[in-house]
Amino acid sequence: MAKYRKLSRTSSQRKALLRSQVTQLLWKGKIITTESKAKEVKKIAEGLVALGIKEKDNYEEVTVSVKTPRKDKDGHRVKEEKDGKKVTVYDTVDKQIKKDKPSRLHARRQMLKVLYPVTEKGEKRREDKQVDLCAKLFDEYGAKYKDRQGGYTRIIKIGERKGDGALEVVLEMV
Repeated sequence: MAKYRKLSRTSSQRKALLRSQVTQLLWKGKIITTESKAKEVKKIAEGLVALGIKEKDNYEEVTVSVKTPRKDKDGHRVKEEKDGKKVTVYDTVDKQIKKDKPSRLHARRQMLKVLYPVTEKGEKRREDKQVDLCAKLFDEYGAKYKDRQGGYTRIIKIGERKGDGALEVVLEMV
């Protein structure tokens, strides 16, 4: 018996397909795909969710001092003149950040090997934001499924596709 389905693709195409579908599943919560693809995506996604659950509280809070530019009421940087040059004025601010412990950092890097970067579109290009799916796995899915012993996804059959008759399913997070 084979370890995985080849899905009639070369290895690089197959990896890219599965990575994109896993990324969409974890970001959106559900996807529509064929049954064989869904079974492969399910394996990968459940492994990532299990990693997120295992390492969800494995960090320490650290206070760091950060220099941030002072801004005026319009949101522009405040500049002062020093030695005939205009220089931005900076304020020192203390911030609390989460510092991953080594095992959580390793889990984050394992997740990033599988997940593609996701950008959430804004009205204007400069308003686009990068979505941190690893943080979503640790914070949202880790808290949601902490008492669950596996089975984080479900496959619901919705019928055959019109073009080629392939069985389509909805793969969703439970």
